[in-house]
Amino acid sequence: MIYKIRIILDAEEDIFRDIEIDENDTLEDFHNAITQAFGFEGGEMASFYTCDEDWNQDEEIALFDMSDNGSDIRLMNETTLDDVLSEQSPKMIYVYDFFNMWTFFVELADVVENQDGRIYPSLLFSFGELPDSPPEKKFEAEEGDLEDSFGDDDDFLDSYDDMDFDENWN
Repeated sequence: MIYKIRIILDAEEDIFRDIEIDENDTLEDFHNAITQAFGFEGGEMASFYTCDEDWNQDEEIALFDMSDNGSDIRLMNETTLDDVLSEQSPKMIYVYDFFNMWTFFVELADVVENQDGRIYPSLLFSFGELPDSPPEKKFEAEEGDLEDSFGDDDDFLDSYDDMDFDENWN
């Protein structure tokens, strides 16, 4: 089967690409198709993240394992599209270039039959021009988020007595 997938840049303007790709292709193949479709050189680190219906990030699937001890991280070249995308779970997040944090929403739009003679992956549609630099991200907590994390103790940082360190260490 062939997946028709829309990749949308996380920006105020509408910038997206529609790609057709075989469900048995790896996420590394998909990563390469995305970088080509958006005009990236493709030499930067990238990861896909599974997510829920509300785009809450879950498991990372990395291009390379950068850990020192060979962790259990999933890799793009070992994961096929049909392992992570389906009609029941149609969304992922894709981040390219961790210094600039180009962030994209990936959504499965349709599943169709393979057409003989057609080469996959294939760019179906391109809308909008990629800006010179990634859109700025606003990392703001919603009202009440910090209080929920730390409890009702508003001055917990002012109380060094309970902390296990010497505040005059230098």
